[in-house]
Amino acid sequence: MKKVKYSMLGLLGLAMIFIGCNDAGKSNGALSSNAAEKVYIAPGERDTYYAFLSGGYSGNLTVYGLPSGRMFKEIPVFSQFPTSGYGYSEETKPMLNTSFGFIPWDDLHHPDISQTNGELDGRWIFVNGNNTPRLARVSLSTFETEEIIEIPNSAGNHSSSFITENTEYVVAGTRFSVPVPQRDMPINEYKGNFKGALSFVSVAPDNGRLNLEFQILMPGFNYDLSRPGRTKSHGWFFFSTYNTEEANSLLEVMASQNDKDFIAAVNWMKIEEYVKNGGGTKMAANYAHNVYDEHTHTGTSTMKKEVITVDPTEVPGAIYLLPTPKSPHGCDVDPSGQYIIGSGKLSADITVHSFDKMMAAIEGEKFDGEAYGIPILKFEEVMAGTVKSGGLGPLHTEFDDRGNAYTTFFISSEVVKWNVGTWEVLDRKPTYYSVGHLMIPGGNSRKPFAKYLVAMNKITKDRYLPTGPEMEHSAQIYDISGDKMELLYDFPTHGEPHYAAGCPAELLESRSKKIYRLDENKHKFFTETPEQARVERNGKEVHVYMSTIRSHFTPDNIEGIKVGDKVYFHITNHEQDFDVPHGFSIIGQNTSEILVMPGQTKTTLWEPKQVGVWPFYCTDFCSALHQEMQGYVRVSPANSNVELSWSLGE
Repeated sequence: MKKVKYSMLGLLGLAMIFIGCNDAGKSNGALSSNAAEKVYIAPGERDTYYAFLSGGYSGNLTVYGLPSGRMFKEIPVFSQFPTSGYGYSEETKPMLNTSFGFIPWDDLHHPDISQTNGELDGRWIFVNGNNTPRLARVSLSTFETEEIIEIPNSAGNHSSSFITENTEYVVAGTRFSVPVPQRDMPINEYKGNFKGALSFVSVAPDNGRLNLEFQILMPGFNYDLSRPGRTKSHGWFFFSTYNTEEANSLLEVMASQNDKDFIAAVNWMKIEEYVKNGGGTKMAANYAHNVYDEHTHTGTSTMKKEVITVDPTEVPGAIYLLPTPKSPHGCDVDPSGQYIIGSGKLSADITVHSFDKMMAAIEGEKFDGEAYGIPILKFEEVMAGTVKSGGLGPLHTEFDDRGNAYTTFFISSEVVKWNVGTWEVLDRKPTYYSVGHLMIPGGNSRKPFAKYLVAMNKITKDRYLPTGPEMEHSAQIYDISGDKMELLYDFPTHGEPHYAAGCPAELLESRSKKIYRLDENKHKFFTETPEQARVERNGKEVHVYMSTIRSHFTPDNIEGIKVGDKVYFHITNHEQDFDVPHGFSIIGQNTSEILVMPGQTKTTLWEPKQVGVWPFYCTDFCSALHQEMQGYVRVSPANSNVELSWSLGE
């Protein structure tokens, strides 16, 4: 007993010594790490950066703060979103229209923030729908989707939505080549017959309105990712390609036969001039262009019937192919515009091409044959250097403002930091696990904000509490302000992020819209004042002009509705105070609730199928009397003679 007693006293004494050491400021391993301090945002304080992460198969865009990793908002883009009623309300249903009909989902991949002179300007963020080929423009004032344009002659809209330095164009490169125009043909006749469309969609500088200006019909390769030239390479766009074998089956084997694939260098300014001078061929097409008007609070869908296509062989000097190690994924351009990085994902090394050498090779006609009439430049003539990384599976590269690059390695699960110019590896840090994309705010622009790096990982197991067979994906924040990267924090991400875009919070905070002004509301069914609230019948259509304000609906009692009617609730939120939306839902709605922002008007359709008295209520807590914010609709038989009436407190 005495031995045990003495042993316990000894351990206690040892523990006291350690506590004393810690009190004296000495290290106790992870317990004394300052990483937590670097991501801590005190109550009432704000993050210094916004991060916009693609939601992948969620179809939406998620907004996080850096360095906290807190998710602030999910912006619905391509998917119906019952939280706000996007894609359910009558105003937003047109936003999801396509040539295939109403498509309430897509696979959202690559956000990119608008730029001026190669620097982030914070006006819009562009995203792509990978499945039903689409591009979308989201306002960074309202954080709402304002426009979606479908991309014809394309499939797997993957090498998008990347923008030129002054947001002249947003591109949409096809991942899957297809017959152009589409037709019934044997799949095994793929080679030489399928085409890869590179679409250039112009962006109006004043309001961001999109227009499909032209499509370049390239050889039938797979076009994976892309980046614009910048500074000295402004006017060019670079696309990574794979499956230059043009295989149509067992691509994991058949698309890895060639020793090298290509980066396609496209002089878009030359092609733009060609088209403006009447070049190109007008081709019949059928694609939707959907626009949401901030003042009418309403989306409209227009079907377009024509697109201008360009045969690259008809514009000599506009397009060249740069050989790069096979199966490249990422295609990245450094802030100077001098270096183009092609990451062959089956390689251990990173290959860097030189823009100056490319131009010299073009001038000196240093060609190594051609592909379907497009010149192939000699590999040795355009290569700037090789990063001997020691990693496996390089994918994507971002840049800081100190001449360094950061590349993800999928197979070896790490981020590698290297110097641009010397190609020396400077640091490497593991990720958990199987990292895909990474993002440095502004890291794909002339002016990176190199404080944090966000790694987006594909596999999460053992990082968080288990939630059944499937878990949310994982992102990790690294501090890159010093010579060595420091892992600060893990946070879960919704959907499967394929890329992210980030910017300083101060770029957006002052522009963020707080309310919609009632005196600017141009909605067709706007109820200007509660006194104008009313109910009108037109055959079997009933229109309810409803007003909401804390804490009641006007009207709150409606009678004379019949089974078989189509009842449109046009709800105007008369609040003019920030962050006071009102919701609306009624039994048997068969869609979702809708959330109406201050000063906004939204419409939901209700088709009553049963006789009875059915309550409706506000779905968003708005005041101490939120529970009392409700009303009733009386539904009578279809042959009833009950007259239409409505009231408030009568």
